[in-house]
Amino acid sequence: MLHDHHGTRYAAEVDECSSIELTNHRDPLVTAPKTGDEPFTQQGQSIGSDLRQFWRWACSDLIGNAQRGVLAEYIVGLALGCVADGVRVEWDASDLLTEGGIRVEVKSSAYLQSWKQERLSTISFGIQPTNGWDATTNTIAAQRKRQADVYVFCVFKQTDRATADPLDLDHWDFYVMSTQRLNSTFGEQKSIVLSSLLSHDPVECSFSGLASVVQAAAREQS
Repeated sequence: MLHDHHGTRYAAEVDECSSIELTNHRDPLVTAPKTGDEPFTQQGQSIGSDLRQFWRWACSDLIGNAQRGVLAEYIVGLALGCVADGVRVEWDASDLLTEGGIRVEVKSSAYLQSWKQERLSTISFGIQPTNGWDATTNTIAAQRKRQADVYVFCVFKQTDRATADPLDLDHWDFYVMSTQRLNSTFGEQKSIVLSSLLSHDPVECSFSGLASVVQAAAREQS
């Protein structure tokens, strides 16, 4: 049982909440894309701040690991044409799904970090197999495996803090490998460094070449 300084009253509140039946609890929550103009309100009145200001506050650090990873997904999604509508699904089995049904996993790494560095970071990527969660069905896959068809490894390659700009697509390198090749090459390995990846000849491409390279890699799966 959970306790805090309110003791029994806290436990009673937990029990009461657990007995409340959710309306339409079997259906996933549909999140509509926001414009940024939506205001924060109190008692039906705007308090003078809107969602765009929150985005500016929360998401401006594009060098840090958390936002850079999401940004890399968006950049790859732009190249593949699959992020124009809808919103990002957190914790889905794969990061992106193309109109043609290709499941894409996006991994990012960088030499630079937001914090003070004594040396550049080592480029590495997590590639561990998982029991993927399907956001649509709210089910976890029984088989532990790499869930996507294709992996895109994104390297933010700049090493000069003064000029580093994650929105400049020329500051990125992209490497593509089918999951089939990844499995046969690295097995159950949980992570790889860039030098190891490059030694197995992934397809390197620019932003403009991503769509065709991903499609070609997906054909290796069939």
